[in-house]
Parts: sequence; structure tokens; C-alpha cells
Amino acid sequence: MQTKSWKVKEAADDKSALALSDSLNVSSIVANLLLQRGITNFYEAKSFFRPSLESLHDPFLMNGMQEATQRVIRALTTNEKICVYGDYDVDGTCSAALMYLFLKELGANVETYIPNRITEGYGVSITSIDILKERGINLLITVDCGITAVEEITHAKKLGIETIVCDHHQPKDILPDAYAVLDPIKPGCTYPFKHLSGAGVAFKLAVAVGERIGKKDMALKYLDLVALAGAADIVPLLDENRILVKEGIDLINTNPRPGILALIKGARMEPGNLSAGQIVFTIAPRINAVGRLGDAIRAVELFTTDNPKKALELAQVLEDENIERRKIDEMTFSHAMQLVDSEIDFDANLGIVLHYEDWHPGVIGIVASRLVEKFHRPAVMLTTIDGVAKGSARSVPGFNIYEALQNCDDLLLQFGGHEAAAGLAVELEKLDEFKQRFNAVLKQNMTSENIIHEINIDAKLSFSEISPKFLRVLDQFAPFGPGNMRPVFLSENVSLVYPPRIVGSNHIVTSFKQNGNDKVFDAIGFNLGAFATHIDKEKNLVDIVYTIESIQKDGKTYPQIRLKDIHVKENVIVEK
Repeated sequence: MQTKSWKVKEAADDKSALALSDSLNVSSIVANLLLQRGITNFYEAKSFFRPSLESLHDPFLMNGMQEATQRVIRALTTNEKICVYGDYDVDGTCSAALMYLFLKELGANVETYIPNRITEGYGVSITSIDILKERGINLLITVDCGITAVEEITHAKKLGIETIVCDHHQPKDILPDAYAVLDPIKPGCTYPFKHLSGAGVAFKLAVAVGERIGKKDMALKYLDLVALAGAADIVPLLDENRILVKEGIDLINTNPRPGILALIKGARMEPGNLSAGQIVFTIAPRINAVGRLGDAIRAVELFTTDNPKKALELAQVLEDENIERRKIDEMTFSHAMQLVDSEIDFDANLGIVLHYEDWHPGVIGIVASRLVEKFHRPAVMLTTIDGVAKGSARSVPGFNIYEALQNCDDLLLQFGGHEAAAGLAVELEKLDEFKQRFNAVLKQNMTSENIIHEINIDAKLSFSEISPKFLRVLDQFAPFGPGNMRPVFLSENVSLVYPPRIVGSNHIVTSFKQNGNDKVFDAIGFNLGAFATHIDKEKNLVDIVYTIESIQKDGKTYPQIRLKDIHVKENVIVEK
């Protein structure tokens, strides 16, 4: 059996690979991996392997930065009351904590505001503006939100509150009437890098203010928060993001702030070797959980406290919320799967649109992502809040879900997001029409390739080529993420050292060797438990698709194969 389609990328021409291999003193496999990433010479490779803060772009290249810095400095010098307004996810809470700590260090009269996901919903609202007016706020700085809050920011202006928008989401046709709008993807902005996280944009503002007041490097101490946000928000780890995330993770591993250290320890890990992947799958869910089930301001408090005891207490709150979130997540996913079976005709519909009035709004985004992972189709999950269907949309690679929702704009009360993920609200009576329109848009714009779960393989690899030097160089490709994914390899005619056994809910562990070679590699395959009964150690060779990761065991570092898929070969003679 084989569960997915495999596609091996074309290797670079031999001449280019040989030239790069010779100049860097690396194997042809490594040279090909670099060429696939657009790295063609020694100097580009040096920049890739040694990302430097000196390569960051000038923040004043971002449209609106001059006005934004002048306004922040004026607020600082006149002791105006500032509110940093964030979102309830990792990017939003990290952005809010970063900007709050930076301004506080400069002596600002500053507070934070994070809307409640359940009672207020995403982004800036009229209600929240009215609350901030009562608190005497003069300057509002939105982080990771605000670019679509046209009506709300106009309302704030009428109340005498000026706004600086720091966002990275897709703007609508009309920009907010703010004092300054910082968003690298807004029309007319010529900033060289378009894929910053919300925290990345906030960091740019902090750097620019620091430069204006003669404290150029002051913002660098907050790179840990930028790294958490960048990894968790799944932004492309290219260009500036690669630098920001790598430097930030180095800071976390060497000198973590109390809140982040408490989170790491709560996840039963130790700082020192934390990776971007561990942030995504271990740390980020704990941060997101408090915003999914309650008040995300607790995450901001965790990041901003300098008291280790308070940090441990807050981290335990996040841990408890995450345990509860997982329970609700599993129940919701199980129910969603039942609805897929009963309601969705995949012959007629390319997408999944589900609505149930009592689903918890805090987990439907996660469940939508799980549906995409299982069926490899765009998924929309909606629940009912205040008589309106609200929820989350998630997409498959290569298909822009935001543009799909734009084509349904007349049926939506609101929507916002980006290519891979979006939020939306629909009137209940228009729900059926939205389902039909959404699927019609998918049928018109998606190709068959979009719904085939295809694994792109970077290179074929023999076990004999996996040397200590190869592994050391491979580690230097990190941090891994969109735009710089962990390389995927194919090894053919591999034999099992011992039969695979199931661990956890549906995972397999085993060891592999190849062609009688002495090298043996431990392997784990998540959600590949079905293979345990389909591979006979004595009768089957297998082809495996995998990534290579480093694991710690008895104080030493070892390579481990992380299986993505297996092809079992029948009727072959297994070499002893």
C-alpha cells in the first residue's frame, strides 16, 4: 500500500551542481538542495547558512513608517495614553507583548487590549473602541490586525483617538483612515519583503522608533517574540523571516525570558535545542489555547512578566487550557467527520463546508486544518454566534482561499485573512447559497493537482550518503518552514531491521538498513499505523519517503528518520 502520490523534483544540471559542490566542499545532494532553493553560488550560500541581522531591510522603506515613528515619539514625549491592540493568536499576543515591552521601556503610558474571541470576535470593533475611549486612550497601535477595520478606525478618529495600523494581512479596496498604515502588502508599499508576520511588522516599527531616538539595537531583545510569532503563523522562512526566526530561536535557546522558559518547561522540554518545528507543534498550541477558550490577555501577561514564579503560574494556566482544548478538539473533529460522511458528496463538491450551531468557536479553525490534512480539500467550519454563522476557512497548498472568499463577498457579512487561512461570517439564511457559490468558485479555479495529496521529494538518497558531515550541513538548513521546508528524501529497496510496532494512537516505530550496509537508522511514522500489518520483515523490501531529524538520547545526538509514506514491494528477496 501507498497512501499518497510521490513526485521527485528534477535535479539541477550537472554542471551547476558540480560547480556549487566544489565551491562549498559539499556533496552533490547538498548542492542540489541549495540550487532548488535558488542558491547558486558561494556568497548566496554563505548568506543562507549564516543569516545576519545586518541583512535586514531598512524599516523606513515601509510606506507610512516616517509618520508612524513621528506619532509614537510625540506620544512618548507628551505622555499620551497608548493602547497596543492585538489579536488572540500567537502572532497577535507576541506582537502585543513586544510593542508593550518596547514602549514601556521607553517610559510610555501604555496598556494592551486583546479582544475576546467568543464575545467580541476578531479584530478591532466599535465596542472595543468605545471602551478604549472611556479609558482615555489617545493613540491606538493595532498589531496583527486593523488593516480591514475601516469603519472602526473612522469611529475611533471621530472620538479623538488616532491609530497606527501594524498588520500583514490582505487589505480590502479601502484602507483605514489611520494616522499611519504599516502593511508590506498594501497597495503602493514598496517594502522589499512582503511576507513578514504581524510581529515582524511591529518589530520594524520598534526598530524605526529606536533609530530615531538613538537606541538602534534596543528592539533586538524582543526577537524571541518575533521568532515565536513567525514560526507559529506559518510565514515563509525566507529573506528577513529566516533571519528573524533564527536569531530569535537562538535567543530563546540561550537566554529565554521567564514566560517562554516556563512554557518550555511546561511542555517537558529544556531550552538549548528548541527548533521552529517544536514551536509550531508544542509551544504554539499552548499559547493559542488561552485565546481559544478564554481571555488571551493571559498570554500577553506571560510574555511580559519578569517574575519567574508568576510565569510558572501563568504557564500552568496555558497548559490546563490546552488540555481542555484538545478534548473539545477531538469531540468536534469526530462530529465533523460524521457530517462529512452524511452531508458531503465529493463527486459534486471540491470543498468541505460544515455548520453546527453548538461547536466551540475556539477550535473550529484547528478542526478545519485537520479536515484539510485528511481530505486534501479546502475546508470551512462554521458555528453560530449571536444568530450569525461564524468560523474559519483553511486551504490546500497552491490555492488561495482568500481570493475564493472574495468571489463570495456579496454573501458574507465579513471576511479577512490570507492565502492559506481566513475568518468569515455568513447570515444563516444565506448559508446554503454560500455553500453552492463557494464550491462553484472552487470548481472554476482549482485544478486536479490541488486535491491530489502529493509529496514533493527533493532527492533520492542512499543510506551510504548519510554521513556525519552530511547531517551537520543539513542541520544548517534550519530554521525549517514554508519556503524552506525540511528536505524530503526517497530511499529505495530498504529492509526492516525489526517488524514495525505501533506506539501511541496510530504511529509506527522501526529501524531500516539498505543493501546490506552496516548503517541502521531508527524511524518513526506518525499516523502510519496501518503499515504495521502490511510489511513482513522477511518478505518485503520497501521504498520510503522521509525527512531526517536529530534526536537526543542519553546525552548524545542521533539522526532519526521521520517517515512520510511507505511503498511496500511484493515478491522480493530480502537480503539477510
